[in-house]
Amino acid sequence: MSIKSENYKNESEGRRSMFFFGNGIDKKMLYIILAVLVVISLANAGSGFWIETILTIPAVIIAMTFHEFAHAWMANHFGDTTPKAQGRLTLNPASHIDPFGFVLLLFAGVGWGRPVMINPNQFTSNRSRATCEALVSLAGPVMNFILAILFTILYFLLGMLGTATGLIGTIALFVLYTIYINIGLGVFNLIPLPPLDGEKIFRNVLPYNAIQWLDNQANTLQLVFMILWITGLLGYIVTPVVSFLSNLLFSCVGAVFALF
Repeated sequence: MSIKSENYKNESEGRRSMFFFGNGIDKKMLYIILAVLVVISLANAGSGFWIETILTIPAVIIAMTFHEFAHAWMANHFGDTTPKAQGRLTLNPASHIDPFGFVLLLFAGVGWGRPVMINPNQFTSNRSRATCEALVSLAGPVMNFILAILFTILYFLLGMLGTATGLIGTIALFVLYTIYINIGLGVFNLIPLPPLDGEKIFRNVLPYNAIQWLDNQANTLQLVFMILWITGLLGYIVTPVVSFLSNLLFSCVGAVFALF
């Protein structure tokens, strides 16, 4: 039986959405809410919950680590040595994962990695400071999309082995989780609301007056984000985009493999 994207796709899409806040957030505001979400998640856990969670752990580690590393690498590329000095220019997961945020991500579907600190005053690039800041923020989501592409290619390579059972089937399921988590992470972090990467990208292409307005409304915008997230309304924004991009990615990679 050949591995097809449909074999595992329905299982993966039925899994809870999993995102993290790569740029940090006031965690004290979230502890009680997230603790409740953890309890609800565990109370509603089905028989396959723990198997899915085990398979998801390495996928989340990969997504978090490469996302934060990309921020650090891009800042260093533009001349800011702050991430390197803080030990963030590495693919060691221990340098990028916040233990509490990681656990919450697994059991509540939301969490955070350790934010990469940068000092724009150290940028030595010929590009403008605003452009450098925007590209540093964009690097994380772009890395997640790159990972999604690479793991989709791996998924189809596994399909060439001709079986969807046993060890190959388990690996294929892990790969599929990794694809969806990275696409979800990339899309979610591009939303132009604080504290996400999208807000930092967006603000650096706006005129000065608009940036001032964003600064003045920062608390309000973060509250809007919290309301959209807690009520689940963000899912109505993110899920269709993730579904569209994942279908597009599988179609494109599948078309390439069909040529061979």
